[in-house]
Amino acid sequence: MKSYKILAAGAVLLALVSCSKSTRISGTLSDAPGREVIVKLLDVNRYSVLDTLTTDAQGRFSCKVDVSEGQPEFIYLFSGDTKLASLLLEAGDKVTVVADTLGNYEVEGSEESLRLRQVEQSFSSFASGMIALSEEYDAAQNSESQRASVNTEITRLFINHYRECIKYINTYPKSLTCIPVLYESLNEYSPVFSQPTDALHFRMVCDSLKTVYPESRYVKALEKETARRENLMQLNMRIGSADPVGFPEIEMPDQSGRKVKLSTIEAKVILLHFWDASEPTQKMLNIDELLPIYKQYHSRGFEIYSVCVTPDKSLWASVLKAQKLPWINVNDGLGAGSPAIRLYNITAAPTSFLIAEGSIRDVRLSGPEALKKELSKLLK
Repeated sequence: MKSYKILAAGAVLLALVSCSKSTRISGTLSDAPGREVIVKLLDVNRYSVLDTLTTDAQGRFSCKVDVSEGQPEFIYLFSGDTKLASLLLEAGDKVTVVADTLGNYEVEGSEESLRLRQVEQSFSSFASGMIALSEEYDAAQNSESQRASVNTEITRLFINHYRECIKYINTYPKSLTCIPVLYESLNEYSPVFSQPTDALHFRMVCDSLKTVYPESRYVKALEKETARRENLMQLNMRIGSADPVGFPEIEMPDQSGRKVKLSTIEAKVILLHFWDASEPTQKMLNIDELLPIYKQYHSRGFEIYSVCVTPDKSLWASVLKAQKLPWINVNDGLGAGSPAIRLYNITAAPTSFLIAEGSIRDVRLSGPEALKKELSKLLK
């Protein structure tokens, strides 16, 4: 499960390990003599390997990293696939890292690295809690009351973590550690900051960071993502206040391989629903919220065109079989590369569009009650 991912393009400018008197990392890997330690730079949206070190007989290692003044770098230490430590280094920092091979570590000499450690620990605790509750929900398949209780706990946990994230970025708006907070995500389609209005939080952090680190690659990438989110927010506002508009066509294969066009569905009202079959809470949404609404309104002219964004089609098919979902289910297996994702500017799942009389009536409905209210008006 990914903790966060900074999604933007940026210029490639590698920070090279050198003998320059810039930033030094000294570390000890407990009980690991002769172990390789890989030093990586987060180059906006991917890792670049800077150096590969070998610990001495006491597990010690050290290196120098070139960090430009006013352009702090996110540096990560790995042993194989295990992340040993996360660092946010400024020019001239002299940091000491004590780590073990399980990914536990302590760091001294960098206040920003300490904050980054706090951010990652907070997200890790949140993600672990979400996984545990999702497993508890799946185990309670024979008890609707218990599932409802667990679902309430999942919502509470998410809201509490979201509020903590807001509190953090408001407390440290000029710290680059706000960037991984903004990009926290349980998986590719479940970011913590998923609402269109979250563009306001992105803008606040971006403008604050530009006053301190105007040349930072991370801040420049954040500016691009902020502008994209602002455009999306404005689009939602226009659609919400304007007359109904037509919808882009989608043609995707269902579970039997038969291609189904969105425009060929004979229904008075269609819910175009984007979801992720690998996300437990979204599987719960199918059964707990969409299925009761479908049963209530289908005979009156309501249909669901459900687009799964999970690239693993076998996983998707197994969920459909287990849940026996009665509506139209499609998946082209392309995940984030699907044309439907681009057509509808999907940045997070679940996302729903309501279509009536050949036009989009609403976007990002706030919940089942809002959907039922709209359906009651449209299907009189």
